[in-house]
Amino acid sequence: MAKVIEGLYYSESHEYVRVEGDFGFIGITDYAQHALGNIVYVDMPEVDDDVEAEDDFGAVESVKAASDLTSPVSGTVVEVNEALEDTPELINQDAFANWIIKVELKDKAELDNLMDAKAYEEFCAKQ
Repeated sequence: MAKVIEGLYYSESHEYVRVEGDFGFIGITDYAQHALGNIVYVDMPEVDDDVEAEDDFGAVESVKAASDLTSPVSGTVVEVNEALEDTPELINQDAFANWIIKVELKDKAELDNLMDAKAYEEFCAKQ
């Protein structure tokens, strides 16, 4: 079973959001990185780009496939994880420690549309 962390918000497209104050750290889940296999490239937006909930903001490429990244929340990108530009495989090592983008959240109410850890575990079990 893939690792799921309490206190994060999860989307059906296997992204997570870790909320700290007015900011959200968005990455892909452990389940997603296992499904993708060895990650070789991460396509990320630029700082100051706006992302909208349920819209694509980049992609993750592995030796097996490419997968669009879908933002679970709306906001403005305030930071990208530059370490992933040179070492995208960090996501395979620890998907939760290696977030992809940090956004200033536009509407925290959007978090209510996402799953908690228990609901996400149940969702993954049905995949």
